[in-house]
Amino acid sequence: MRKILVTNDDGITSEGIARLAELAKDFGEVWVVAPETQYSASSHSATFWKPIDVWPVDFPVKDVHAFATSGTPADCVSLGISVIVPGGPDEVFCGINRGYNISTDIQYSATVGAALESASHGIHTIAFSEHHEAPHDVTDKYIAQIAEELLDKPLAKNEIWNVNFPGCSVEECKGIKYDCVMSQDDFYAGNYNIVGQDGDRISYLTDWERNWKGTEGTDLAAIADNYISVGKVRNYC
Repeated sequence: MRKILVTNDDGITSEGIARLAELAKDFGEVWVVAPETQYSASSHSATFWKPIDVWPVDFPVKDVHAFATSGTPADCVSLGISVIVPGGPDEVFCGINRGYNISTDIQYSATVGAALESASHGIHTIAFSEHHEAPHDVTDKYIAQIAEELLDKPLAKNEIWNVNFPGCSVEECKGIKYDCVMSQDDFYAGNYNIVGQDGDRISYLTDWERNWKGTEGTDLAAIADNYISVGKVRNYC
């Protein structure tokens, strides 16, 4: 039976990882290894100079092996591959992330960071993300179909499948766009605002707005037009 490792960057208690683990049960034996706390925007960070704690947890999905860690999402994948999943996983699912992983946001995403960690070990990997607030109707309707389609589609080493579901109703969703490339369009505009000062110590807070217009064929354009975006992301390190 195929062994599937499931992780995320929103933490072990996120409802997104529970939904993904439930889905993964349709494709094999499921092992969940996820951080105990939120790690969004921590990219591919890893722990090298201190111990990482791992412990079993009660998980809301039956018949899965679930562990929390004190490490990052990339740590979770590395631990899952090396010491937790017997013989290592055959597949890694990351997500379902609360918030899109598209355009230049990909470089910050710890969901994608975890996925690229898996890819660096030569393991077939899919990252799933959706709108951070919208209903999950589009995701729930299409995720099993897309996962089944992508499970056996080959990837190069250091390459992952990256799937994003739009924040619209099923009726508004226009379908699936495959082979979407990462948008190189300017995704943010704005600056930093001063929010406090104590002598020479100044506190700044980001004040950025997103641009929802992307070049045709990109992940940003697909999501902005209410399509599901499916494409590959590669780590060129």
